Amino acid sequence: MSKFSNNTQAMLFGLGAVLLWSTVATAFSISLKYFSPTQLLLVANIVSLIFLTTLIALKGETKQLISFAKQSWKSSLFFGAINPFLYYLILLQAYNMLPAQEAQAINYTWAIMLSFMAVPILKQRIKSADYIAAAACYFGVLYISTRGQIASLEFSNVTGVAFALLSTIIWALYWLLNTKDKRPSLIGLTLNFAFALPLITIFAGVTGELNHWNNDGLWGAIYIGLFEMGLSFVLWNRALKLTTNASQVANLIFLSPLLSIIWLSQFAGEPILRSTLIGLACILVGLFIQNWAKRKKQ
Repeated sequence: MSKFSNNTQAMLFGLGAVLLWSTVATAFSISLKYFSPTQLLLVANIVSLIFLTTLIALKGETKQLISFAKQSWKSSLFFGAINPFLYYLILLQAYNMLPAQEAQAINYTWAIMLSFMAVPILKQRIKSADYIAAAACYFGVLYISTRGQIASLEFSNVTGVAFALLSTIIWALYWLLNTKDKRPSLIGLTLNFAFALPLITIFAGVTGELNHWNNDGLWGAIYIGLFEMGLSFVLWNRALKLTTNASQVANLIFLSPLLSIIWLSQFAGEPILRSTLIGLACILVGLFIQNWAKRKKQ
């Protein structure tokens, strides 16, 4: 790829990550027909850990990984408990209860949640654009959750929506706390998955989900572990390192939910709901306002 400029390479890597992320909702939807959320997370975590440790070995950083595992095991256990353990467990519960198109649309409001949670954690100030963006995003969530019946406030699945919104809080918290993490990004992520594995295994054992496996869900779980939790992170990280305009790469993320709905309708047999399209449009407008305000400030 040397014949391409760094910015062009960055856009290609970023686009690759976004394309992979756009297929994840479909993989979740199909895999959850055969696996419970806990079983799906356990297999995906193992696959992702194998991928990440192999990548570190190929880079010749195994000794560094072991060193950080000894030095920062408390941090690794703490971050691993948040992500992947708690975050994906709750997110997959949302996907298990809601149509995947609704769960993934609501999950995209995590960036708005991050702005508000940054006030007490990082002592940042809320701007007027953040309030406008939040209003647009959460109106979209309300529209999706009620299937367009806002006046009657008849929610399609209150528990599923609550899980989806809770996942945005956990994900935002993870990234805010991650700003204080001193470990190298790839090594830190690998250690998170390594220390989360016993937690997920114990949880699966306590809930009786180490028994009764349906092998039809295996390939979907492997796909999620390899691409959602592994390769996409590497591609996105590479894109951000190569680019001289991070916001340009970040804007690619707007493609993901739109592509995701198409894949869901084509491969998971999910009819596209009008309420999802309208609600998602509101969420994307909110995220655009937030990103535009940040770029203007910079």
